[in-house]
Amino acid sequence: MVLGETRTYSFEAITMAIRLILAGARFIATNPDATGPSKDGPMPATGAIAALITKATGREPYIVGKPNPMMFRSAMNQIDAHSETTAMIGDRMDTDIIAGMEAGLHTVLVLSGITQREDIAAYPFRPNQVLDSVADLKNQI
Repeated sequence: MVLGETRTYSFEAITMAIRLILAGARFIATNPDATGPSKDGPMPATGAIAALITKATGREPYIVGKPNPMMFRSAMNQIDAHSETTAMIGDRMDTDIIAGMEAGLHTVLVLSGITQREDIAAYPFRPNQVLDSVADLKNQI
């Protein structure tokens, strides 16, 4: 059973996922993000739904996306890129930046999403760069 990002989770689909996992299906999730940004503020994301399913089944998902560095290595192999010349640009310290660091990439935190400047101090690691927005990248090239 693969759980990914959507805005149309239904009680029926979640119930089916719980039953499949209890019957022996593997539990895979694309990412552990508990919330995602929206124009009205944070909203539940894959990690929140995964937590609900975990609580009901006692099974933790295997995360195939960020922060799993395997995703980056596979992608870089596909396009013949190297960690020395590749960057991870993201808006979350707890998935994007840690994933980039673990994959050996240059990391850029953009403050236009979930993590804000005052949140950075709560983490024991730091991004290589912090920008207000992805739009600020044009000034970096």
